[in-house]
Amino acid sequence: MHADSAHDREVQLTIEVMVDLANALRSTASGTARAHRPTRTILDDAGFTGASGASVAALDRLESAIVALLPLIESLVVADLAEVVGGVNDQLRTLTIAPSLTDHAGSGLHVHWTGAATPFDVQVLADIVMALATELCDHGTARFGRCAAVDCDDLFYDATRNGSRRFCDDPRCASRTHTAEHRARRRATTPVR
Repeated sequence: MHADSAHDREVQLTIEVMVDLANALRSTASGTARAHRPTRTILDDAGFTGASGASVAALDRLESAIVALLPLIESLVVADLAEVVGGVNDQLRTLTIAPSLTDHAGSGLHVHWTGAATPFDVQVLADIVMALATELCDHGTARFGRCAAVDCDDLFYDATRNGSRRFCDDPRCASRTHTAEHRARRRATTPVR
C-alpha cells in the first residue's frame, strides 16, 4: 500500500495489530497448536507506548474485548460491507472517546482517541475500532483475507499496491504451498514410464 500520510500508516499498523491479535487469540481460544506472539509483544512491537508497562489485568481485559470482536473481525473476509458496517457502528456506539492531537516521542502529529488517564486496554480498543472504521470508509473489506495455505486459516490484511497477498505472516505457509504447487507441476509434466 502506498501510504499517503502518517495517518494512513498509523491506520494500517493498527489494522495489522488487530489482525495479529485476532489470530493469536483465535488460536488460543480454539486450542490449536500454532504459536503466535503474545499480546504484549504484538503491541510493543507495533509501537503502542504503554504496552511494556501495561498491567496483566489490562492485557487480560483487552484480550477479552478482542475475543468478543472475533466474529466481527472474521466477518471482514466473508460478509458484505453493509453487514460489517453495522457491526462496526455497534462498536463505535460503545466507545467513550475524547480525541486530541499529539506529537510525542518523535512519532509525528497524530490523533489519540482517548485521554491520557484512560486505561490502556480502552485506549487500544478505541484505536482498533477507529482504525477499522477508517479502513472501511477508505477501502471497504477488500484488503482482508484468509491464508491460502491448506493447513492455515489465519487472517491477513493486504497492504500491497496490487492486492496480491495470499498468505498470512507465517512464511512457512507460503513456502509449503509454493513447494507443493511446484511438485504438482513437476509431476504433471514428468512422463509416465
